[in-house]
Amino acid sequence: MFTGIIEELGKVESLETRSAGARLKVACQTVLSDMTEGASIAVNGVCLTAVDLRPANFSADLAPETLQRTNLGALRSGSTVNLERPLSPTGRLSGHIVQGHVDGTGEFLALDSLGSDNWWLKISVPAELDPFLVFKGSIAIDGISLTIASLESNVMAVTIIPHTYRNTTLGSYRPGSRV
Repeated sequence: MFTGIIEELGKVESLETRSAGARLKVACQTVLSDMTEGASIAVNGVCLTAVDLRPANFSADLAPETLQRTNLGALRSGSTVNLERPLSPTGRLSGHIVQGHVDGTGEFLALDSLGSDNWWLKISVPAELDPFLVFKGSIAIDGISLTIASLESNVMAVTIIPHTYRNTTLGSYRPGSRV
């Protein structure tokens, strides 16, 4: 279980395509401090198993299902990713409960300034996800704990506060990106 509170931005070192799935290698520091082989880690909100731990990176195997349902297959060397360690039973639940089991992806439409470093993020959502979306409900977008501020037809919007904008991957997306 995760909270959707991003702990660190990691950098993709490689994404090696395999006959079935892929292996992702991510450079990072903070999330490695207490990581053990086989532990869970959320990469852009996707619960993965950390393997091949090194002092400055870890790897994770991506199943074909993971590549189909997430944006991880679009990552390239140098891509930035949101990282979060699993919630400890004694830790604070700062965001909301995030399982790391992705239901699907949407299309990044726009990130419009509201002033004072606040933003209005609009995402086109596929019809099959409509039953799961609720106005003022919680949602994780690339692992980031957010609240749905608007639902109109197939477009969902959330507000992004300055801290979230500065400490996540949201500012790097362009229209058409899969999130």
